[in-house]
Amino acid sequence: MEPAIRRHAPIQGGRLPASEATTARDLDRVLAYHQRTKHHLERYAAGPEALDWSSQPDPFRSFKGAPAIPLPLGGDSLATPFGQLQEPGRIAPQPLSLNAIALLLELSMGLSAWKEYGPDRWALRCNPSSGNLHPTEAYLVSQGVPDLPDGVYHYLSRDHALEQRAACGSPGSEARAWIGLSSIHWREAWKYGERAFRYCQLDTGHALGALRYAAAALGWRLRLVPGVGSQALGGLLGLDRAEDFFGTETEEAEVLLEVMVGNAEALPPPEPPSAAAWKGRANVLDPHPMYHWPVIDEVAEASRTAGEAEREVMPFGFPPRAACLTAEPASTLIRRRRSAQRFDNRPHMGAHQFYTILDALLPRRAVPWDVWDFAPRLHPVLFVHRVEGLAPGLYALLRDEVAGAGLRAAMLGSFAWTRPAGAPAHLPLYLLAEAGCGQLAKAIHCHQAIAADSGFALGMLAEFEETLSAAPWRYRQLHWEAGLLGQVLYLEAEAAGLRGTGIGCYFDDSFHQLLGLTGNRYQSLYHFTVGFPLTDTRILTLPPYPGRQP
Repeated sequence: MEPAIRRHAPIQGGRLPASEATTARDLDRVLAYHQRTKHHLERYAAGPEALDWSSQPDPFRSFKGAPAIPLPLGGDSLATPFGQLQEPGRIAPQPLSLNAIALLLELSMGLSAWKEYGPDRWALRCNPSSGNLHPTEAYLVSQGVPDLPDGVYHYLSRDHALEQRAACGSPGSEARAWIGLSSIHWREAWKYGERAFRYCQLDTGHALGALRYAAAALGWRLRLVPGVGSQALGGLLGLDRAEDFFGTETEEAEVLLEVMVGNAEALPPPEPPSAAAWKGRANVLDPHPMYHWPVIDEVAEASRTAGEAEREVMPFGFPPRAACLTAEPASTLIRRRRSAQRFDNRPHMGAHQFYTILDALLPRRAVPWDVWDFAPRLHPVLFVHRVEGLAPGLYALLRDEVAGAGLRAAMLGSFAWTRPAGAPAHLPLYLLAEAGCGQLAKAIHCHQAIAADSGFALGMLAEFEETLSAAPWRYRQLHWEAGLLGQVLYLEAEAAGLRGTGIGCYFDDSFHQLLGLTGNRYQSLYHFTVGFPLTDTRILTLPPYPGRQP
């Protein structure tokens, strides 16, 4: 039986104004979707009863008939150390050119390797994805870039190429570029059913982080372009062209980013191309879909934005980060990133490794948080298992001490809230309860051993109800922040000689109950775990673009 949908009562017995009525209706639909797609100990969220891996959807979107421009491979030549990405102004910006854009895409949305095991072969990418299904597509809007005609392009990661979807722009304009992101919901729904919309939004956040780190390696900044609504972005990227997506899986517009080089001032994006300028038709990813999940379309519609330009002041009160844990080039670390499949549950990670990783989650005017225009709304709660000098137990990291006070008041009154001895003075980490929590972490994370065999696992608690009450589209935004946190954890774990993996399967309300949380004031949106990986040596690792020369 579907859960009942709560309805807002009209104010003073009258009708709500049209805009408020729309917001209330959209909020109801978003909250109903979130509740409906929770996993519970006694049942999982609705999903396919069986999977035919031989008929998995095509992992690569392409546009037949769109002219393709092969991009050069240059990741091996980029020597920018990963640690320097955290130092604003340290890296001299490269000119905006076709080669530099190729590097940006290679190190963010491109392939990092191919894997083979027996007859099976699959690609890995620099941007992580739930189930390695990759619903996120990237588009480039170029203007005045040398050696690249002005227009709208789709990035085809399989070939490291740009497909020109439309020509647009004004000849002679200064070199500028924008990156648009979209989601193909079916890629995730094929495996995960109704919960797929959540995972698509997390992957958008991962892509935001991947793009920000790659841009920093080139000395560039990125900014979220405000005031561009879902419909307008869809029009700019050509996602609203029904004739180009007829009979195939559609794409949902997510976010637009502007590439900022040097002291460039922000510009509005170009106008959408004319109808006659578009080329290419989208390929069919799954010719025989066995399921349909209407609730995904419903929550997508309810969480679209009309172009609100709301921005907040980030609390940049934390000191600059200490030295990085690696001197490796950023391009090496980014392309080496993997999702751990298993962990060695014997060694303990060093306290310095642990605190350095957590420190990277705090908002600063540095990579990647300088792309995020909103106050932090997510706070990790950690299951600490194996960290030298730190007692096992439950901990909380309050990324904003003021907002964190509300979380503290909402949790169990018996929690200790003491600062661990030896923790950096500026790190707002608190011990809630000291206890071995391996089996508890495993149970809450859908009985997965990766949550117990690691050095630590965590769940990201969002300031949920208040954030969504006036702007239901921020349901997406909360997930983007969670995915951005996940990208930081992935790369910082690699820098520390460890490995991480996102966990999308967890029992939502069981985690809340553990902490004494009730209602919708706080909700957990993403979980993660970090430790010492065990590698399956039977799986072969092959180059991402075999046969192509850098």
